[in-house]
Amino acid sequence: MNSSVNWRPTASIQTLKKRAEINAQIRQFFAQRNVLEVETPALAHAGVTDIHLHAFNTQFNSPLNPEPANLFLQTSPEFAMKRLLCAGSGCIFQLCKSFRNEEAGKQHNPEFTMLEWYRVGFNHLQLIDEVDALLQLVLKTEPLDRLSYQQAFLTHCDIDPLTCSLAELKRKAEYFGFANIAQVENSKDVLLQLLCSQVVEPKIGCLRPVALTQFPASQAALARLNKDDPRVAERFEIYFKGLELANGYHELADVKEQQTRFERDNQARIQNGLGKISLDPHFMAAMESGLPDCSGVALGVDRLIMLACELNNIEQVMSFSINNA
Repeated sequence: MNSSVNWRPTASIQTLKKRAEINAQIRQFFAQRNVLEVETPALAHAGVTDIHLHAFNTQFNSPLNPEPANLFLQTSPEFAMKRLLCAGSGCIFQLCKSFRNEEAGKQHNPEFTMLEWYRVGFNHLQLIDEVDALLQLVLKTEPLDRLSYQQAFLTHCDIDPLTCSLAELKRKAEYFGFANIAQVENSKDVLLQLLCSQVVEPKIGCLRPVALTQFPASQAALARLNKDDPRVAERFEIYFKGLELANGYHELADVKEQQTRFERDNQARIQNGLGKISLDPHFMAAMESGLPDCSGVALGVDRLIMLACELNNIEQVMSFSINNA
């Protein structure tokens, strides 16, 4: 027997009890609002095209088929939950494991718990109100602040993200100490995300949560564009005490526009030496049938518990992290 093996949980038993209490609070929160709890598969035949998300993949060796089937561990339950919405589920939520083949560190674990919910008939502003209510319940926070992406950049970077040129953005990145990246990077969105994560995020949501809204249209992902100002998307992210907690959209229902964005993702993947990802035929067929007007949000539960327990390492709120799973 190897006595040097660390078999013990990375979270204390006290923290795990608090975790169970928060999970119960979340379920009660949605039960009181008549939002249906659902479960969707962690393994699916398709992954996501997003250039910034990396899925684990494996093979299913069925005794009934000589050819193995390629399967992906889901980076979020979004596609499957939207298939339920298209099938008429009404408002739904899910507490589930998601998987991203990315870094492991103080705020990241490749396997993590996600709370995702969809509200039929809500726009993104109404959904921000509901996220706020949940945070006030679990974290006892004050009502959150709202801040546009444009105003955040003007205040903390002194640059307008909606009108600046690539050259101006490169100079700004160099000013903040990222010359090595600015000199070789030619994507405005990559440079904006760099400045957002390294300059803006540490300065917002320090005392109370903040909803960052109106992301550039080029970062819409699965959100619809604003009708009055198509330069921005009806997308928001929630930050509190240095942590990105949630990412939400007024969901895009135009299947042709969605396909165009996925194909644009794949072009970017190829340009960056990443493999092309086949579009999920089940998701696209569901979208073709019609997604009801709705808004949805994904919230990192492990980070929520870190804040509730005043802990600064994600390992401290998980029974077993990637290091001793």
